[in-house]
Amino acid sequence: MKRQNKGFTLIELMIVVVIIGILAVLAIPRYTRAATKAKQSEAKGILKQVHTMQKAYFVENDAYCRNGQVANASNPLAFAPLAIEIISTARYDYTMAVNGVNFTCTATANLDDDATIDTWVIDDTGTLTCVIDDSRN
Repeated sequence: MKRQNKGFTLIELMIVVVIIGILAVLAIPRYTRAATKAKQSEAKGILKQVHTMQKAYFVENDAYCRNGQVANASNPLAFAPLAIEIISTARYDYTMAVNGVNFTCTATANLDDDATIDTWVIDDTGTLTCVIDDSRN
């Protein structure tokens, strides 16, 4: 009488587990970087909006708007003179510095709970710069 073996051997199961482990080691860091890049789009969008509204404010008032407040999810109306409202789920804190006929607006956030603080800056020329990129760490 022939005996039929059904199922998998221990070696086959171990090989599958090793392959899944290797895929996880490769995929998880890439997923985290992609998620951080997606979160950075908030800062880029709001900073570009700040630049546009500061330019419009300058045309009407011959000066940039000075407010000295931090705009974030808990203080969404800090940039109200520029008609900008920060969304309630905002991750970043936005600060504005005005010096004569120049301004900079900075967005900072800790996107992945490490020591690196993601920092973006836009100036009166519209130059958007990532000063510290939290997605690279």
